[in-house]
Amino acid sequence: MKALVSFFMVLSSLFYAPQGPLPKVFSGERTDIIQQQLKQQAATAFQAQVLPATEQEWTQRRRQLKTAILQSTGAVEDHKLPLQVKETGRTQLTGYHIRNILFQTRPGVFATANLYIPDGKGPFPAVINMHGHWKDARIGEMVQATAHSLALNGYVCLNIDAWGAGERTTTEGVAEYHGANLGASLMNTGNTLLGMQLTDNIRGVDLLCSLPEVDKARIGATGASGGGNQTMWLAAMDERIKAAVPVVSVGTFESYIMNSNCVCELVPDGLTYMEESGVLAMVAPRALKICNALNDASKSFYPSEMLRSYKQAAPIYELLHAGDKLSYQLFNTVHGYWPEIRETMIGWMDLQLKHIGTGAPKKEPAFNLLPAAQLLTFPNGHRDTSVITTAAWCSRQGQLLHQTLLEENINVDEKRKALQQLLRINENSTLKQAHRYSPQEGWERVALETTDGSLIPLLLRAPRSKENGYVVVTHPGGKDSIPAALITELTEAGNGIVLADLWGCGEQSSVSATATDGSQPPYHTLARSALWLGSTVQGRWVSDLRIITDYLKMVNGDVRIVLNGSREAGVASLFFAALNGTAAQVTLNGGPLSYRFDERMGIDYFSMAVHVPGLLQWGDLSLAAALSGRDVVFKMPVTMSGRPVTGAALQAQQEEFFQLRKRCKQPGQSIFQ
Repeated sequence: MKALVSFFMVLSSLFYAPQGPLPKVFSGERTDIIQQQLKQQAATAFQAQVLPATEQEWTQRRRQLKTAILQSTGAVEDHKLPLQVKETGRTQLTGYHIRNILFQTRPGVFATANLYIPDGKGPFPAVINMHGHWKDARIGEMVQATAHSLALNGYVCLNIDAWGAGERTTTEGVAEYHGANLGASLMNTGNTLLGMQLTDNIRGVDLLCSLPEVDKARIGATGASGGGNQTMWLAAMDERIKAAVPVVSVGTFESYIMNSNCVCELVPDGLTYMEESGVLAMVAPRALKICNALNDASKSFYPSEMLRSYKQAAPIYELLHAGDKLSYQLFNTVHGYWPEIRETMIGWMDLQLKHIGTGAPKKEPAFNLLPAAQLLTFPNGHRDTSVITTAAWCSRQGQLLHQTLLEENINVDEKRKALQQLLRINENSTLKQAHRYSPQEGWERVALETTDGSLIPLLLRAPRSKENGYVVVTHPGGKDSIPAALITELTEAGNGIVLADLWGCGEQSSVSATATDGSQPPYHTLARSALWLGSTVQGRWVSDLRIITDYLKMVNGDVRIVLNGSREAGVASLFFAALNGTAAQVTLNGGPLSYRFDERMGIDYFSMAVHVPGLLQWGDLSLAAALSGRDVVFKMPVTMSGRPVTGAALQAQQEEFFQLRKRCKQPGQSIFQ
């Protein structure tokens, strides 16, 4: 314990040592350039997504969209996988009963759920009911109320706990937010939270189709907020859904940019090939009724945003002679699945699935909500180990992918090319102009203007002699977070120093993004927005480092350049070197040795800037170090949860780094301090 405390005391002094304020590169109030850039990119993406004008073109486009969505999200369709339904409890109510169940959604992975089944002969129409970010997940008041109402109106209803929620949280009985860094960790394994949910829900439809009480030709889907989002994706991807009612969830993907949305609503690269209108159109010619709230607090779900998508999707419905199957309704409510919306949903489901009535709202019958303990699949604890949590999945997948890395044949050129693609680096962003300002307090002040309109602020000090070269120092907290002790050390050694604010850091930060992050981890807004638009924070940082080093070479000739990055910025420095960057050496301060998930506690040690979709499918940081062909120094390395790597664990990592560099036949060495 004393050793651990000592480690963190040294770590704290290394990264957060107090120092006098550094001079600013820019004066006065800054423009939020990043916000403007991302908003503009999103607006362009929305405008560019024009849906086809002929049925033949749309059929092809729909097929392409489905393929792309499965690839981007990692969702899986496996209808042959045995469901292995297990019932753990049953409650008989007036006119229907409720079963507490779990069923298999992926090999060895089970979801917890409730089935609400009407009394009588059947078969009945059925609805899968998905929940949003309610504290009690599938058992929450609004979610449970929807199921009771459906059952009393003659529908089988499946309420399923979303991935990472309800009885599927890390610690049984303890609620947790399934998004942010926890949900984003799935991306490093090549999955997404949205894809995990979509896979579960497709299997939920498999379950409904398997029940003798269900007419599998009459299945609908509904849900509110995040559950409405799931409803849209499920209806778009699974044609067995004949009627869908997404509630307080439809808007535009453009409005997600620089807004506060969960990673369960994130499709990496999504805006590079689709808008929400295209996903809505994928439901056609099946029935779709969109319900939005006039007083919703989230811009992503404003009626005005919904109408933009609705108007673009409507021509596809007309093209398929199904104009009467698409409608929307606005309610004078706040965000939620309120009784008047449920009544509208029931009346509309009656028309679409039972072919009775006019589609007008149907008064909700009286019912009593049940206590949570009565609906839990595991009311007395002792959750089955087959209920896999996000932490367990990421850990297991990480180990499987790690074993693949240790056994595969490595082609250095192919791995570099694949890493370039994973990082989604914009090669078209280059140095346009260097703006030099008057020196302050012994620092040169420079802003590098790029061809994509960014400004990279730098503070520079020349080396004692050219042979000493430059050390480019970066920190995810910006240059003001760089320890004074490190600056002093480099100065005394005679090194030239470049303190750089990378994209989203320090004087290049977005005030809007920081405000939107709120209680979420740093870079939550920027990381999500970048991924929607086809880039990553790590990729943008690598691009900035390329421009900075190119500038130093242009001004100083063939000068030695060392990269010194803390935490996530150190990872970007390593990626830069792995891609044949011009750095002579890389130092990572307090950076991870591996992207493998180790434990839930400490999940927010690193910010959202660290995640790279599919990184562990590609390899790991040991491979990146090998590809660099340079000396790579890891100072006080940690795991992804911030635990110090010492003892036998460090020795194992050292051997892995050594063996991979040997297999790649690259010079240099990895040094651990």
